[in-house]
Amino acid sequence: MEDRTTPMTERMVSLTPGKRVLFLTRDPELVRRQLRGELDLRMEDLQVGDLMDDINTDAMTPAWACFDYRPEDIARNAYAGITIGKERLFPEGALMAGNFEVIVSGYRKGVGSSRETAVQAEKWSGIRIAIAASFAPIHARNNISQGVLMGDHAILVRLQRGEAIPLAEFAKGHDPITQKVIETGGLFPFTKAYARGEIVLAPPFEGARPMNLAEKILARHVIGAAGPHYVKPGDALCVRVDGGYSHEFTTAQVHYFLEQEYGPDYTVGNPAKFAVFEDHLIYADGVPKMAPFSPKIQVLRDRQRVFQEKTGVQDFSARDGISPGICHSVARERIIDPGDFIQATDSHTCMGGANGALAYGVGATEYAALVKSGFTFVEVPEAIRFELVGRLPRGVTAKDVMLHILATHAKRQETLDRVMEFGGPGLASLPPDERATLANMATECSAKAGVVEADEDTLRWIASRRPGVSLDDLRAKVVAPDPGAQYAGGVHTIDLSKIPPMVATPGDQAKGIPSDPTNGAVIADLGEVKIDIAYGGSCTAGKEADLDMYARVMREALDAGRSVRPGVSFFIQFGSESVAAYARDRGYLDVFDKTGVRVIPPGCGACIGCGPGVSSSPEQVTVSAINRNYQNRSGPGRLYLASPLTVAASAVEGRIVEYHEGMFTKEREEAAVS
Repeated sequence: MEDRTTPMTERMVSLTPGKRVLFLTRDPELVRRQLRGELDLRMEDLQVGDLMDDINTDAMTPAWACFDYRPEDIARNAYAGITIGKERLFPEGALMAGNFEVIVSGYRKGVGSSRETAVQAEKWSGIRIAIAASFAPIHARNNISQGVLMGDHAILVRLQRGEAIPLAEFAKGHDPITQKVIETGGLFPFTKAYARGEIVLAPPFEGARPMNLAEKILARHVIGAAGPHYVKPGDALCVRVDGGYSHEFTTAQVHYFLEQEYGPDYTVGNPAKFAVFEDHLIYADGVPKMAPFSPKIQVLRDRQRVFQEKTGVQDFSARDGISPGICHSVARERIIDPGDFIQATDSHTCMGGANGALAYGVGATEYAALVKSGFTFVEVPEAIRFELVGRLPRGVTAKDVMLHILATHAKRQETLDRVMEFGGPGLASLPPDERATLANMATECSAKAGVVEADEDTLRWIASRRPGVSLDDLRAKVVAPDPGAQYAGGVHTIDLSKIPPMVATPGDQAKGIPSDPTNGAVIADLGEVKIDIAYGGSCTAGKEADLDMYARVMREALDAGRSVRPGVSFFIQFGSESVAAYARDRGYLDVFDKTGVRVIPPGCGACIGCGPGVSSSPEQVTVSAINRNYQNRSGPGRLYLASPLTVAASAVEGRIVEYHEGMFTKEREEAAVS
C-alpha cells in the first residue's frame, strides 16, 4: 500500500489488488453479506447516513475479548460486542477471514473506553485504513500509535477509483509531531527515532497570549526550552508527565509491549510517579458470563504483579480479595494535585480534572512509551468552556447536568476532541465530588478531557485526605485561566436552576440507533418504565456525595415504611475503601441493610460488566448511575443512565421516577386518606 523508503511527501497510498473494503452499514444484513463475501460496496454508491455512527470500543472489543493481551488473539473477536438479538453480527474470526484492509463507518468512530484493543483488533485482522466522518480523540490517537491510517469518505472514493494518494494527505491537519508519527509508522518507531536524535521538534508558540486552563498546564510542562512558555491549539509539544497508572485490564499489555520493544530487562523512568490498580476485574469471577474466563483473568493479574515488582511503581493491588478502590477515585484522593498533567490507560482518567489538573486516558502503546521515558508528545487541544450559574434544584445533580450537556453540546459535536473547562459562580454551589462527575463524564462527550477550576473547597478536600499536605503547598500549584483566554468551542452559560432530572435511554443497534449516553430524555417525559435492577456505583457515582444521595433517599423510604420494591435488585458499590469507611461511619450501611440494598466492596463491577448488578437477559431493564449505557457493556439488558437520586428513588418505586424530597411520606399520607 505504501513505500516507507521515500519521504512522506512522495510516498503514495493505494488499495491493494485483491483486498476488500468493509462498510459498517446501519443495515446489519448488508454487513453479514459483506462478511460472507457475497457483496462488495462502493462509497460513491452510499451516503454517510447509511453508515453506523458512534461505534464504541466496547462493541469493537468487549471486556471479555480483552482478557487476551496479545493483539493477534484479541483480533479473533473483533466487533464481538455488536449483537442482533442474541447473535453476534461478527462471528469469531469473521473480520480476519474477510480479506479486508479498509473499514468504513460514520461519525464519532471509537467513542467510549480508551482500550487500544479496539484498534489492535482491526489492525491484526488486516485493516490498514480506517475511514470515518469523525473519530473520538483517544481512538484516533490509538490508530496513530499503531500506524493505522485514518481518512474521510472523500479519500475512500478516490481510493476505490484506483487513485494513489500521497501519505501526506492522511497526515494533513495534524500537528508536526503527529505527522512524524504517521510518517514513521507508529509511536514506537517514532520514539526510537526521537531518542536517536533523528527527529527535532520545533519550539512552541513564542508570543505572549492569554491561555485557558489546559493551555497553561501544558505550558508549564514543556521540555527542552527556557520559559515562560505560551502555547496555542495545534502546537506540538514534548511535555513532562507528572504521573499515571494502569490497571489489571491493561497492565499486561503494557508489560508485553515494553518487553517486545526494549527487551526483558527494560526499566521505567520514574516509578514513584506511576501506579498499578486491581479494580476492574476484582469480582469478574462471580459473574456467570465472565466465570469461564477466570484463567485468563488470573494471567492478567499475575502479569500486572510481575510488572509492578519489576518496575517498582506504586502498588494498589487487592488485599484479601478487596480492592483499595477504583483507580480514578483513588488517584483523585491520593495522587493528583492541582496543575498536574496525568496520563493513564483508561478513558475516565479525566476524572482527575476535578482537582484542577489536566488528565486524560491513552492507549497501552502510548502509556508504555511515556512510563518508560517520563515524557510524552501532545498537540495542544482546543477548549470549550461551560460557565455555571445559579444552583441546582433539590433532586437534581451534576449527573443531570452532564446528561444535559451530552444530549445537546456533545450530540452536536461541540465537545469533540476539546477540553471541557468548567467554571463560573455556580461551580461553588457544587461540592468537590459533584465537580468530579463533571470531569469524569467528559470522555462520554468524546472530549479530550474535563478540567474544573480549583478553589479553596477543592484544596480542603485534597488536604483532608493526605496527611502532611498543607493548603499553602496546594495553593501554590493552582492554575487558573487567564482573562481573555480563547475557547474554540465557545463559552456556554448553563443555568443550573433550569436543569431537570434526566436519563439517557438505551438505543437499538438493530435499528441503527446507537446505545449511547447522548440519548438524553427528561424523566417527566419518559412514560412508564419498569425496572428489574438499580445500580449505584462506579467512579462516576461511588463517591462520598453519591453515598449521601443514596442514603438520603433510602432513609426517607425507611421512615415511610418503604424499602426496595419486591422484584427489584438494588446494588450500591463503593468507589474506594475511604468511601466505604465514610458510609460505615455515618450509619449508611444500617439504612441500606434495613431497606434491602445489597452493598458491594470497592471496584468497577457492573460498570464494565464484571461484577454484581449486571443484567442477565435482554428483557431486563436497569437504571444505573454509571457513565455508559453501551449495548452489552453491563449485561444484555436495556440500560438507562441516571443520577444517584433517580436510581435510589426508582429502586423503591420499581419504575424510573424523579426524586422529590418527602415523596414517600406523601405517598403514605395519600394512601391513608384514601
